[in-house]
Amino acid sequence: MIVLMKSAASVSAIVCLYVSCIFLHLLVLDVAQTQATTAPHEVAALNMIFEKWGISANQNQWNISGEPCSGAAVDESIALATNGYNPFIKCDCSFNEEHSLPHHQGFLQFLKLQESNRQEADGVIPDELWSLKFPYLPVWELNINRLSGQLPKELGMLSELEYLGLGGNNFSGPLPSELGNLTKLKTFIIGTNDFSGPLPSELGNLTNLNTLYIDSTGLSGEIPSSFANLKNLESLLAANIELTGRIPDFIGNWSNLHQLILMGNSFEGPIPSSFSSLINLTDLRIKVLRNNKISDSIPSNIGDYLSLRHLDLSFNNISGQIPSSLFNLDSLTYLFLGNNSLNGTLPNEKGTTLLYIDVSYNNLSGNLPSWIQEQNLQLNLVANNFNIESSNYISALPYGLNCLQRNFPCNRGSGIYSSFAINCAGSKITSHNIVYESDNERLGPATYYLTDTNRWGVSNVGYVEDDNLEYTINSASVVTNTQESTLFQTARTSASSLRYYGLGLQNGNYAVTLQFAELANFSAIRWKSLRIRVFDIYIQGNLVEKDFDITRVAGGVLRRAVQREYLAQVSKNYMEIHFFWAGKGTNPDPVHHIWGPSISAISATLGSKNNFG
Repeated sequence: MIVLMKSAASVSAIVCLYVSCIFLHLLVLDVAQTQATTAPHEVAALNMIFEKWGISANQNQWNISGEPCSGAAVDESIALATNGYNPFIKCDCSFNEEHSLPHHQGFLQFLKLQESNRQEADGVIPDELWSLKFPYLPVWELNINRLSGQLPKELGMLSELEYLGLGGNNFSGPLPSELGNLTKLKTFIIGTNDFSGPLPSELGNLTNLNTLYIDSTGLSGEIPSSFANLKNLESLLAANIELTGRIPDFIGNWSNLHQLILMGNSFEGPIPSSFSSLINLTDLRIKVLRNNKISDSIPSNIGDYLSLRHLDLSFNNISGQIPSSLFNLDSLTYLFLGNNSLNGTLPNEKGTTLLYIDVSYNNLSGNLPSWIQEQNLQLNLVANNFNIESSNYISALPYGLNCLQRNFPCNRGSGIYSSFAINCAGSKITSHNIVYESDNERLGPATYYLTDTNRWGVSNVGYVEDDNLEYTINSASVVTNTQESTLFQTARTSASSLRYYGLGLQNGNYAVTLQFAELANFSAIRWKSLRIRVFDIYIQGNLVEKDFDITRVAGGVLRRAVQREYLAQVSKNYMEIHFFWAGKGTNPDPVHHIWGPSISAISATLGSKNNFG
């Protein structure tokens, strides 16, 4: 999965292919005044590459059949982001003495492929690329195309490379060890591909590297010990990749690190104590550690992380109390500590920047602090042991938190309901004599909701960097494989963890039906095969579906209804249905809504499963 973050790589929805330094043989009388021209054989080779990739350029932009050093390519008044240029190159065709070359040289610096109505390179990296012999190639970006095949070892010859972007393609096979020769490389992006095998230890030679994205690559194994040399790293994204073993202690020596994301791996805990040195972090996400001991706790010096803006340590079995200094960091805005074993109380004070807090599914207790009254605050306190009834500030929170504490205490005993049904993110609808209640409450990164009848509730946790994201998908398209298409016009989504609760239920066996359809607009995305929504489904705490992919189950067909039926036992008057994104599949950028869990409708009815066909 590719995550094109707003970081050191400055990779955005604009997709670019940089190539550089075509050696030019020029007929020149006055070096100071004559513009470079390109050797015909090199133009032919470049055109052949474009032909094999299925891309072309408007000759008004630059002369693709003759002289690339022409037109908009050398017009400094036309910026790279100018609309209507697709693809678009920029050339430096002035005299250059940097390498003491005997002739004029033109530098093909930049070729852009716009996301909107873009053309995409399709095929393998052709051998003609190496005939161009780019000896001074500084930046090469092939992100989000349709390139395939193995990476050629010849990449290692481009010794001047500082930026190599190969993310969002269909490359396969092992990473060539020759990549370790790119010792000037500063940015290396290979996320969302289909590689195999381990990370080459030779990548430890890339000591100038500051950005490394290896998410959703298909690679596996332990992080090589040679990576201890990567002390200039500022950003490491390693989500949805089968990295194993312990998280290396040497990461604590990467003192320049600003972003560290380790999710959807197979790492074993604990979080290394050396991480206490990473005080320059702005974004730290470590999620779902295996075999993590209950004694592991939040680093005691967390108050030294003065630049930290986003912290996610959820689902790691962390224990102990929450350090009060964590709630008073000057920059912290997003704090996710849910699904651990934390105890004690919430800190009495909170910084003004901290607006999204999830501490659900812990063992926290005590009275609620006064800061819960702050406006614009999202606070998820579900499944703890707080003194809700005695709190002076409970009116500041959404209704029903007392019913959503540990063991869900409301309407316990004989139970008052024998069923519940929800049209997720939609309006009330009746289908096949089942009344699906409305679920159109707006949820956010750390929210919960309970109906005024206390019949069912929902809890959502997780953040996407999109202020307008409402964690729903709406579609007017007809959904096939169902007689009730209107039931699938909406779906509730989540960036991490989405739980629905049936409350006040009579005890017994319930038939649970979950309805899905992939409503995301894949049709506008030529590289839609790379978009994979993968999540786990738990009912009553039991894993019933692992790595569930709606589109795969629907036979690769979008907007096709998929139904799953399960038997669940209710023994304490409540049911919990959990849709959980464990870091696998595709991350949000560049297209939101199509990565975390998604659910269209839920129904549960008392009786054995045999009663429901």
